[in-house]
Parts: sequence; C-alpha cells; structure tokens
Amino acid sequence: MAKALYRQYRPKVFDEVLGQDKVINVLKNQIKNKNFSHAYLFAGERGCGKTSAAKIFAKAINCLNPQDGSPCLECENCRAIEEETSLDVVEMDAASNRRIDDIRNLRDNVIYPPANLKYKVYIIDEAHMITREAFNALLKIMEEPPKHLVFILATTEIDKIPKTILSRVQKFEFNKIGREDIIKQIDIILSDRNITIEQEAKELIVKKAKGAMRDALSILDQVLSIDKNNFTLKDVENILGLVDFESLDKLIANIISYNQKDSLDLLFDLRNNNKDDKDILDGLVGYFRDI
Repeated sequence: MAKALYRQYRPKVFDEVLGQDKVINVLKNQIKNKNFSHAYLFAGERGCGKTSAAKIFAKAINCLNPQDGSPCLECENCRAIEEETSLDVVEMDAASNRRIDDIRNLRDNVIYPPANLKYKVYIIDEAHMITREAFNALLKIMEEPPKHLVFILATTEIDKIPKTILSRVQKFEFNKIGREDIIKQIDIILSDRNITIEQEAKELIVKKAKGAMRDALSILDQVLSIDKNNFTLKDVENILGLVDFESLDKLIANIISYNQKDSLDLLFDLRNNNKDDKDILDGLVGYFRDI
C-alpha cells in the first residue's frame, strides 16, 4: 500500500512547518531557553500543522542534541519517537478515548517516570470531544503535574474546551495555510517526482484545499494517481470531477439571457458526463465568488 503524500511529507523539524511562523518561533525559543510549559493547547483549522508541530515539539524537548530549538533527528531519542517505538510519547484520539474511564486510566499512568526519554508527552487530538466529566478528571493532573509530564491538546473547536482547562494551558492559534506556502509544498513534491502541473491547475488545488495543507496534499495524491508526467488544468478538473470553466461560463450566459433550451441542454450534457447536481452547484458558486 502506498503511503499518502501528507504522511510522506509530514514536517520533521520546525523549519519545515509552513505558514505558522509566529507559533513556531515561540516554541523554538522556549526549547532553546529550556523554559517550556507542562501543558499546551494547539487550536486551528484541520490540516494546518497542529499535530505535526506537537510531534516535533515532543522530539525537541527529548532530543539529546537539539539544533536551534529543533530536534536533531539523529540521536536515539529522536529516532525512537520518529519510528514510534517509544512508549513515552503517546498520541491519543479523543474521539475514541473521551470517557472518564479513559482519562482516569491515563491519569494512573502519567505518574510513572518515562522509561527511556527525558519527558513523557501526551498528544491528545480532537480534544474538544472529551466529555465534561473526563475534562474534570484531566484537570486534576494539570493542576499538579509531575515534572516529567507534558500535555499537548489539539483541537479544531477551541470554544468547546472548558475555561478551567484553558486557564491552565498555553494557547497557540494556528492559521490557515496561505496560497504561497501550499504551492511551495506542491512544487517540492512535483520536483521530487519529476512531474509538471500547469499553474492554473495548482491554483485550483489550493482553492479546493481551503487553507488546509493536508487537504491540498490529499487532492494532489488523487491527481498523481494517474500515470502521467504532465497535467493540464483540464486533466485536474476531470480527475476531481469538477465542472470546467468554459461549461460554467456558457451555462451562466444562457441563464442570464433567459435561454432555457440551451441552459437545459448544457445541464443534461454535464450530467451525461458524470457531473452530479452538487458538482454543478459548487462550480456555479465558485464562479460567482471569483467574479
């Protein structure tokens, strides 16, 4: 099974995290000065680098030879975390471990010192899914944490995190990824694979991703699944099942001029070419937004 692009190109050091300079600079300085907290909350849209930053942070504070606040990736601690063989860095999905019994079990385990690393790090993804009772149990650990413990909560819905938790963590807001950074990552991948894609097609991928790097790389993965070395805008539109610009332009011109027959003919042609009503409506909304 092929490894997804967003996993292949997941950032391994802080400098590879694109579009989050303000957050990354603070985290790097905390590590360089050995002045990091016991609890963090990373909030932001999906696919903007929260979990990647949390994993890099876990490596950096445990690294035996950190480089400018980033992990060296070569020491035994870095390799153990990267290869997911260390039991001291635990990544939990709160959607599956949200009950009070799960958090009590966690609370019973965190009191023990790390087996191999300097710090135990618990990364809790989708933290807003934790139940209120479980949050109360988690609160007790955050009030009196062991010196070897670091919590990193990641969430897309910070408004659902209780104020009692928010007051005990350092909060970092992750932005949506900008157009230039997404295209920069796309160009790196295309260069590695010696593949070219028209600029308009790259812009379409960026537009569909809506500021999420993971979504952009998933879309690119879908495009590159076709065995070609050169992709045009038309190719990408067909692969993604999108209605092409020319068809939308004609359809809108016919609608505006009250040309019912040609509008319906074009609509049926689009349906016959495997475009469903949602594809057509999405195309129309995008067209009007652009103009």
